[in-house]
Amino acid sequence: MKVLKFHGSSLGDLRAFSHAARREAGYQLDRVQNGLAPNDWKPMPTIGIGVQEIRIRDEAGAFRVIYVAKFANAVHVRHCFQKKTQKTSAADLDLASKRYANLARELGR
Repeated sequence: MKVLKFHGSSLGDLRAFSHAARREAGYQLDRVQNGLAPNDWKPMPTIGIGVQEIRIRDEAGAFRVIYVAKFANAVHVRHCFQKKTQKTSAADLDLASKRYANLARELGR
């Protein structure tokens, strides 16, 4: 099982999700840690190679967890946020992209 590594404010942001969304995010991240795909996800190649987004919806709204699991040692959670509009905001995409670039530099890739 891979370990979870949260980057930047992603852990605090995840903790700000509604209770139901937080539980669902934990369940989906556990699936990823164990080599399984989340139940509802999509690739995010505009952020980086291997980046994926877990999509969560509950009565409080739509929530997203952007992560990378392609590295052997860990699942790297790049960004967690609640969506306010139909389209993911440029600010959320930019932040996830910057965190991905920082990770690539840290890992020497």
